[in-house]
Amino acid sequence: MSEKLFQGRTALVTGGARGIGRAICQMLGSHGARVAINYMQNDQAALEALAEIQPTAEKAIVVKADVSKPGEVAAMIDTIRKELGPIDFLVNNAALASTVHHSEVHYDNWKRMFEVNVDGPFLTTWAVKDEMISRQYGRIVNVSSLAGLKMKGRMIHYATTKAALISFTRHCAEAFAPYNIRVNCVAPGLTNTDLARAANPGLIEHLISITPMKRMAQPSEIASVVKFLLSDDSSFVTGQTVSACGGRV
Repeated sequence: MSEKLFQGRTALVTGGARGIGRAICQMLGSHGARVAINYMQNDQAALEALAEIQPTAEKAIVVKADVSKPGEVAAMIDTIRKELGPIDFLVNNAALASTVHHSEVHYDNWKRMFEVNVDGPFLTTWAVKDEMISRQYGRIVNVSSLAGLKMKGRMIHYATTKAALISFTRHCAEAFAPYNIRVNCVAPGLTNTDLARAANPGLIEHLISITPMKRMAQPSEIASVVKFLLSDDSSFVTGQTVSACGGRV
C-alpha cells in the first residue's frame, strides 16, 4: 500500500488534538493528506499535534471551534476551504464523555452531551455534504463508542448520544450513496487515552478483564480502522459500524 495513500485529499478531524483524534490526524498526515485539526480548548495539545504531522502531511492547520455552535462550524469550514481546499474526508470524533449514576444525569448535562456528540456531527456533515455532492466525492467516518451498542447503566446520556450517531451514520449513508459519498462509523472499546487513564483504576481493570483480548486498544489501532473506511479498500462499504473493541461484542 502506498505511503501517500491520501495525497491530494483534504481531511477535517474534529477533536483532533488528543487521543483517538490525534492518532487519526497522525495517520492521515503519514499518508500525505492535507489535515485540519479541530479542537475546542487545549491550544498546546493542538500545536503539539500539528508539529507531529507537519513533516509528512502535504499541509496541516489547526482550527479552533466548538462543533456544537453553528457559527463556529461555518467559520471553521470556510477557513479550511481557503487554506486547504474542498473537504474530501470528514472524521467526526469530537465528543464529551462521562460515567455517572443516573441520579447525576440532569437536563443540562443531557442537553450539552447531545449538543456536542449529536448536533456536532450533524452541523459538520451538513456544512460539507452539499460540496461533496456537487463534486461527487466524499468520505465520512463517525466515531461512536461501544457504549452505543451495549447497555451502560452509568452512561445513560453518553451512550444514548453514541447510539444516535450510529443511526445518523446509517441514514446518511443511504441518502448520500447516489453521490459517491460513503458514510461509516467506528465504535471503539476501551482505548488507551488521557480520558481512559483518568478513570477509576478499578473500573479500567474490570473492563480489561471482560475484554477477550485482555487489553485496551491503542489509539493507532482505531486510526487504522478509520484508514480502511476512508480508503478505496472499503469501496463497497457504507452505512456500517465497525466495533473495534477486542471482542466485547
